[in-house]
Amino acid sequence: RRRNTELKPAVQSAPGWKLFGKVPPRENLQKDSKIIQQEYEARTGRMYKPPPPSTRRKNIEFEPLSTTALILEDRPANLPAKSVEEALRHRQEYDEMVAEAKKREIKEAHKRKKIMRERFKQEENIASAMVIWVNEILPNWEGMRATRRVRELWWQGLPPSVRGKVWSLAVGNELNITPELYEIFLSRAKERWKSFSETSSENDIEGASVADREASLELIKLDISRTFPSLYIFQKGGPYHDLLHSVLGAYTCYRPDVGYVQGMSFIAAVLILNLEEADAFIAFANLLNKPCQLAFFRVDHSMMLKYFAAFEVFFEENLPKLFLHFKSYSLTPDIYLIDWIFTLYSKSLPLDLACRVWDVFCRDGEEFLFRTGLGILRLYEDILLQMDFIHIAQFLTKLPEDITSERLFSCIAAIQMQNSNKKWAQVFASLMKDNKEGDKNHSPALKS
Repeated sequence: RRRNTELKPAVQSAPGWKLFGKVPPRENLQKDSKIIQQEYEARTGRMYKPPPPSTRRKNIEFEPLSTTALILEDRPANLPAKSVEEALRHRQEYDEMVAEAKKREIKEAHKRKKIMRERFKQEENIASAMVIWVNEILPNWEGMRATRRVRELWWQGLPPSVRGKVWSLAVGNELNITPELYEIFLSRAKERWKSFSETSSENDIEGASVADREASLELIKLDISRTFPSLYIFQKGGPYHDLLHSVLGAYTCYRPDVGYVQGMSFIAAVLILNLEEADAFIAFANLLNKPCQLAFFRVDHSMMLKYFAAFEVFFEENLPKLFLHFKSYSLTPDIYLIDWIFTLYSKSLPLDLACRVWDVFCRDGEEFLFRTGLGILRLYEDILLQMDFIHIAQFLTKLPEDITSERLFSCIAAIQMQNSNKKWAQVFASLMKDNKEGDKNHSPALKS
């Protein structure tokens, strides 16, 4: 019994064994690596020779985790002591662990430096491109927009400072909307929203048809909260909440035939981030008036099927193996394309990458939306070929967050939008023509 009481303090004072039992807190529990080394040398009588100075790491401080050094500690007094060979082996293992940790640290440091260098280079490119856009291209827009030099510069991505201006010019204003017209429809929206909040109840909303609910300002209010939630700028109380509400509300009054459709909030939000309020509304209304967007937001099934059919023509041409894999599972383009097209990729891709897709979309039109879709499929082709229907659908619905612009645009560039010497517009036109002829052949008047 006396032996146990004598051993007890020894167990508690044994350095490094806090992990294996409850011990009273002690000061300076963690030893400096030099002290550990000195104790080791005193016990073994061997001097540890550090590596030559030339192999030491410079400018990177490294301190191994305290638990790493536990391997050098002696066992508690009530356990058999380490042999000399075991102590040496533990020292070797410790040195290997430290060396491996140092390697990882150096690798991470090089990676950080590379990222910083690329970022600085990108910032320099943006700064020099901005000067060209501001001083040369924008003042001579009509004469220069279609030149090869401008198109190449455009492909590289627009500088954020001129992005909104270029988008506005590229989208155009065929509808001839003025800031004054926007104010008129905004006033109507506010009146309608005010009367809606005063007279409607939850029962009214539940009893309304789906079409009525989608056209209502109440649905806009609900949808805004789901727009770029990670940014916390469009939600209630955020700096852009009222602005987004205004633009979407004004649009429902301007185009009651289209109304509000889920997905519109993402498009309006991207425009608001790059343009002033009235300019954002003008671009938004004109953008949604384009044939492709109008077909999708009006849910024109016949037109949507033509777009899907045209997409599949180029899908088979560019990615035949993946095309057949999708066909084997009867996986049709609507499963993944609808969400991409409805939000112009702003919900599916990181925001900065989505903006770059928008840059070229404003340059090339609807064709680039489908080319981007094929670029995404090409980027993940090897992964998708290993998946079944459910996993493909899930993967394409929520794309990896680590997707980079360099990799994606490299894949988009590799996509050839040409089939039997026919470009996108020609393929789509021929599908429209076939549809019209088919309608004539199936017409009841012709049959009689």
